[in-house]
Amino acid sequence: MKQRFTLLNKRPRATHLLSAAFAALLIAMSGSSIADTETILIDDFSDKTNNSFGLPRQILDDTMVGGSTQTEIDVNNGIIHLAGEIVPPRGQPGWASTVLLLDGEGKPFDASKYKGISMLVKIDSGSISISANSTEITNFDYHSSVVLAPADGKFHQVDIPFDSLKRSWSEQTELNTQTINSLSIVAYGIQKTTFDYEIDKVSFY
Repeated sequence: MKQRFTLLNKRPRATHLLSAAFAALLIAMSGSSIADTETILIDDFSDKTNNSFGLPRQILDDTMVGGSTQTEIDVNNGIIHLAGEIVPPRGQPGWASTVLLLDGEGKPFDASKYKGISMLVKIDSGSISISANSTEITNFDYHSSVVLAPADGKFHQVDIPFDSLKRSWSEQTELNTQTINSLSIVAYGIQKTTFDYEIDKVSFY
């Protein structure tokens, strides 16, 4: 399955809530199961430091392995804005990662009833990927995918099925969705480059 993205106009969160309530009413009237559209919010960036699980976001970059990447981060009005410059360590890609924990003790979260990861994102420049980090992976080569969205200055909903996530250099294995303990959103580059993107929401769908 491939990613799909939908252009969305930015609206007040109260409108989002009314839309969700109206959708639930339509489902009830049609006799459909709410499980057919079940999602779980991971982060709507309404809190300056914590995600929707009440856990602090972790910001990591390649400076820990000899790079010189710099990132500016701003969380405001329910949106996280990350911008900076990738300066890779010698002989390696450069990266800046935002980690969204699903458990404070690193225990696995069972996401098997969901289909994938959904993001509401605006990419102005740079390359972005997202990974589902499984406790079964011990070499950090987590199942990941490039986040594809037009760089048109608008927010897009990007849905990334779990079965489209792949490992980069290790033997390809199926992601065990019962063992995910965090997600990583990563700006990356193999040479010096800039990045600038905003995220409104991350969820499982």
